[in-house]
Amino acid sequence: MSEHLAPLAVPHGARPATGRSHLGLETVALLAICLGQSAVYSVLSLLDKLTAGPPLNQQVTTMNNSVTPERPWLDLAYKLTDYLFLAAPVPLALYLLMNVRPPGRPPWRAIGLDAHRLGRDGLMGLAITAAIGIPGLGLYFASRSLGINTTVAPANLSAHWWTVPLYVLAAFANGLLEEVVMIGYLLTRWRQCGWDPRAASVVSALIRGSYHLYQGFGGFLGNVVMGLAFGWYWQRTRRLWPLVVAHTLLDVFSFVGYALLKSHLPGL
Repeated sequence: MSEHLAPLAVPHGARPATGRSHLGLETVALLAICLGQSAVYSVLSLLDKLTAGPPLNQQVTTMNNSVTPERPWLDLAYKLTDYLFLAAPVPLALYLLMNVRPPGRPPWRAIGLDAHRLGRDGLMGLAITAAIGIPGLGLYFASRSLGINTTVAPANLSAHWWTVPLYVLAAFANGLLEEVVMIGYLLTRWRQCGWDPRAASVVSALIRGSYHLYQGFGGFLGNVVMGLAFGWYWQRTRRLWPLVVAHTLLDVFSFVGYALLKSHLPGL
């Protein structure tokens, strides 16, 4: 007698159930392995900061830290691996959209991640970058002065020839992951679940803000506003590339700008 279990028999022509509850469970499962998980750890990080003693604006949140600064080749390998796994949920989200209740077109086209309008998408991404980035920078400094946000040090890799290209790669990985999952995937799935589009955008924006709580309440608020604006834009245009471009550029300016200016502007 075999030790292995026999495969379950599936009736000919049967298809997996794809009711609203199943789709909702799918979104919870995907979030649990990527940004939803980050949100939980971010809340715990904020609780740690609030109970550590010093006010938030006297604490520093560091990002993109070197792992083995004394061995640059290994440090590079660690960070490349980090960014590879960071973006891993993107093909999973596209696979789920393709195979479970497909939205009627190839998923990358349905969510606006196709190559048909790259020029216009890129220009729109630049415009969104300016519209979001300038007020966002003001909100960061205001929230820090009010004592509700930490000082964020977003770029702390050791200086090598590959440091700036690696920051650009990190920015793209972040932008692609967040916009595909939080906008393209979630808003599509929640529409299929019967959610009101406005409610879906609000919940998505709140989740986006929650996984930035490790920075403080200013980071939360700024990213909620960004999420609402991105959700509104996508629901009107169904184009995701402008949002990926804008998010990538915002992170590039943050990472590279900080790395170039931190020694010249101590208060940054």
